[in-house]
Amino acid sequence: MLRRALRLSSVPARWLVMVLCLDAAWLGFVRLPLLLGRGPWLGLSGQDDWIPELIAMLLVPVEIYLAWLFFARQYREKLGWWRTSYLMNKVLNESTPWRWATDAAGRFTYCGPESLQLVGYEPSELIGHHFSRTIDPSDLAGVLQDRNRRTDATGAWTGVRTIYRHRLGSRVMVDVSARACLGAEGQYLGLEGETRSLRPGTMNDSVAAETRRRVKAVMDERLLLTAFQPVWSLSSGKVIGVEALTRFPGSPASPDAQFRDADSVGLGVELEMVALETALDAARALPNQLYVAVNLSPDACLDPRLPAVLARAGFPGERLVLEVTERHAVQEYGPLGNALESLRRSGLRIAVDDAGAGFASMRHILELSPDLIKLDRDVIAGIDSDPARQALGTAMVGFAAGLGATLVAEGIETTDELATVTGMGMHAGQGYLLGRPSLDPDDWASWAH
Repeated sequence: MLRRALRLSSVPARWLVMVLCLDAAWLGFVRLPLLLGRGPWLGLSGQDDWIPELIAMLLVPVEIYLAWLFFARQYREKLGWWRTSYLMNKVLNESTPWRWATDAAGRFTYCGPESLQLVGYEPSELIGHHFSRTIDPSDLAGVLQDRNRRTDATGAWTGVRTIYRHRLGSRVMVDVSARACLGAEGQYLGLEGETRSLRPGTMNDSVAAETRRRVKAVMDERLLLTAFQPVWSLSSGKVIGVEALTRFPGSPASPDAQFRDADSVGLGVELEMVALETALDAARALPNQLYVAVNLSPDACLDPRLPAVLARAGFPGERLVLEVTERHAVQEYGPLGNALESLRRSGLRIAVDDAGAGFASMRHILELSPDLIKLDRDVIAGIDSDPARQALGTAMVGFAAGLGATLVAEGIETTDELATVTGMGMHAGQGYLLGRPSLDPDDWASWAH
């Protein structure tokens, strides 16, 4: 240990050791005998007792000063190591691009492992899906405009800066470069490119300030509406409930993008609470026999304001379904389960949204034992002709039956899809084929018949 200290801070450490040894010598040969009532071992007379005291007094400030030099130097060296390590990690992280490729339709055909760090998706979760899973339409429009200005004669472009969305809702500033892939006859086959994070996991200050201002304006001025989409019983052919969907009139960004923006500046739960109050207020105009499903993230479910918001609305608990979304990751299910259980005692039911779209929704089902399970559109799309989707759908029917849960097929858009999920024994369905989301109270009233 001493050799390591000498190597770390050689000059102050050696002087400190020398002075400590000198102090120990004076203690052992002079001061200790005097304390024991004996004469000094160095032959000093009684009249010279002041000499060791004076030397000891002089040694104390020297020891303190050398000790300060020693520890200050160690601190500076450790700080230097930490800074070097941090900068190296930062350079390595920011210098490793996410490489990807898409086909002519914009679906990922290749996805490097860096996607997990940059946007929160495993490569297997992106391959085969459209690139719009990682970028909002409003941001994509800016990319296309910037790309057209930067494309060279070979069809390549570099330095396009935009904002990707992380699967947990945060906004990530990135630099994108790509080139067009052409066939032997010059036909467009797709893109291959790479994306680098400019500031991992965050927006720059100016973008964040503008986003915060816009989100607060939406909440303060209540610039949002609620559309309801009918949920049909597949056995009786009647509307049994609705899903409340928030709309932001006048905004070019999608509702999902609005909530992600709010999350990125720490206002996500606040916006969810405003949307919930708006939905419950609008739900008063619905037929009394319909249940109302509202979407809330796990963080919103844990918010202590939620019970009060529901109580103020005065909406019957037995008509309310709370759909837990994947918007936020859940680290511990115990607190979330306890919060939902207290709400269940009022008659409220719990649903897990987007089942089959990712691992998080399946964990929600296992941990929360929901009353309703809503199969994601990715599972339902093409289920009439895809054996893999049919196998998954059949398995989910049995799984839901084992839990005693109602299985709802989301995103039904064709009569073949409707016939298939009905034949499988799924309980309920919603989608454009059965009814689009509507802001019109006349449409809501018609669902009573």
